[in-house]
Amino acid sequence: MKRFKIDKAMHKVITLITVLLGTAGVLLGISCKDTTEVSSNPKGYDLSKPVKYNMHINLTEISGIAFRHGRSDSLYAEEDEDGKVYYFKLGDKKISESRFAKSGDYEDIAICNNYTIILRSDGVLFSFPFSQVRNKEIGGVKKLKDILPAGEYEGMYADEKTNRLYILCKHCSADKNKISSGYILQLQADGSVKPAGGFRIDVKAVEQLGGKKKGAFKPSALAKNSATNEWYILSSVNKTLVLADANWKVKSVFALNPAQFMQPEGIAFDNQNNLYISNEGDLVSASNVLKFNYIK
Repeated sequence: MKRFKIDKAMHKVITLITVLLGTAGVLLGISCKDTTEVSSNPKGYDLSKPVKYNMHINLTEISGIAFRHGRSDSLYAEEDEDGKVYYFKLGDKKISESRFAKSGDYEDIAICNNYTIILRSDGVLFSFPFSQVRNKEIGGVKKLKDILPAGEYEGMYADEKTNRLYILCKHCSADKNKISSGYILQLQADGSVKPAGGFRIDVKAVEQLGGKKKGAFKPSALAKNSATNEWYILSSVNKTLVLADANWKVKSVFALNPAQFMQPEGIAFDNQNNLYISNEGDLVSASNVLKFNYIK
């Protein structure tokens, strides 16, 4: 009985010491549950181990990439200069192409159920039936102007569940106080679009989490991971991958290895949650698409 009392007293002393140490840890900024992102990879992916697919010379300046319904048997892409859609199976040497417009600075492609949408850098959209994609000359193209505010745009994502387009501004004069503006468009049955709201990315949070200097975040592509409901946002300028939650709150920032990610301009997920990132090439290095298999 006496021994029990001694052990109980010792327990109280140990508990008191633990509480005091915990309090000191809080005061000194030490936490047993550190929520800071310390991994170099988003959960479920190893960015150091891609499956690499070199692109055809016609896609040296590949920008956007997309799948229809997430099916990876055909990848659809566009590049910066020619008004063409390219489609092919990753790993095949042969690619096919279709023309939708004259030459221009095209930055992204999205497929939303029955329509294909191309984003030009000035915010002009080109919409046409998906059924036209495999025709040599694409018909039924709608040129949608004056939909977005003046600025430079590179990233677009289509949500096939809601028929909505999400477009993120790379550089807009209206953006101030460390904000990157995004715009939501509702795709109509005839291929036109209507404004359906907007969103914002807190650039200051990106800079703080990523340890980057002022002006480093210039979004070049975005896609939604349906498995986690998170947004994946590329910034090609400083080789950065930003993760935000469903409400666009920045959660983590990952530095991309410049030796591997030459110029990341496109991003997409397939229906197996595998991640794909496209990189522009140059006269020395071929452009590519990097596939990161989903790790359960």
